[in-house]
Amino acid sequence: MDYSARPWLSRINWYWTLQLSGWLCILLFVLATYSWALHMKGVLLTTVWAAASGLLLSHAWHWLFKRQGWHAPRIRWQMFAVPALVLSPLQAASVTLGIKLIQHASPASYGFLPMALIFWALVFVSWTGFYLMVKAIGRAARAEAETLRLQVSSMDAELRALQAQVNPHFFFNSLNSVRGLMYEDRDAAAQMIDQLASLMRYALQSGQSDTVSLASELEAVQAYLAIEQIRFEERLRASLHIEAGTETVQVPPMSLQTLVENAVKYGVEGSTTGSDITISARREAGCVRIEIANTGALRQFSNSTQVGLSNARKRLALAVGNGASLELAEHGGWVRATLTLPEAA
Repeated sequence: MDYSARPWLSRINWYWTLQLSGWLCILLFVLATYSWALHMKGVLLTTVWAAASGLLLSHAWHWLFKRQGWHAPRIRWQMFAVPALVLSPLQAASVTLGIKLIQHASPASYGFLPMALIFWALVFVSWTGFYLMVKAIGRAARAEAETLRLQVSSMDAELRALQAQVNPHFFFNSLNSVRGLMYEDRDAAAQMIDQLASLMRYALQSGQSDTVSLASELEAVQAYLAIEQIRFEERLRASLHIEAGTETVQVPPMSLQTLVENAVKYGVEGSTTGSDITISARREAGCVRIEIANTGALRQFSNSTQVGLSNARKRLALAVGNGASLELAEHGGWVRATLTLPEAA
């Protein structure tokens, strides 16, 4: 049965589970205490009577608790006075009645009553304390769940805001490429616009998800490179090296796009001879490493590029978790942006 759809049913189930378990333990304790007398007529039945009576009284006490609205954290004196001064005498009276009806005992045999009053007072006060503890734990759990829900909502809103910043950033950069080509080759510019429309469709669709597969992201990256290939021709030399099985790894949408844009802008556009750009993905040390590298040297980034890289890091942490990272470094004449993702991602 699915209790998640009916939380009230789940609460009832837990209440009765604890109720029955608790009174069963008390029944066993009393039986163990009076084990020497179990051979006597009616002792076992009287003990069961006492446990059933206590169960009914505690359930009535639970009903009064709810009716009075005593589920708030503040402790009231009535919460412990009623069990000690009301429930205990009622239970002792019930047990006495049970002994009279079942064992046909005479009043002279009721010398146990003072001790019984103390015992049942301890039982019902303990019941009340345990009940308050369970309710406090429930309140704490609900508060923690609400806090987590708000954190997730906040992270989701932040992620959406960052995605909203990335998509226009990419769009305007691509429009600049189209504008630069219109005066040189109108047919190529028209082809570039078709590619751009396809890319924007992907950007809008993928923007509804926290992550997309690497295969989907690479399709968009290749479309982008096709646009820039029309513009830069032989100055742009791109290649892909994707290890089999890594295509399904999840990445934030447009995250690779940002890194490839930087490689084109600072590697190809900033050089008269162009640049080689390699995109690779491989498994390494329990992670998947995705690398976008271009020949050249690290340069001072523009504000828009710094915003793009900062957003990429934030989106990576929000969408994939703290186990992911994005590093930018220069080595051996290559600038390498390395995206590291946990294998489980």
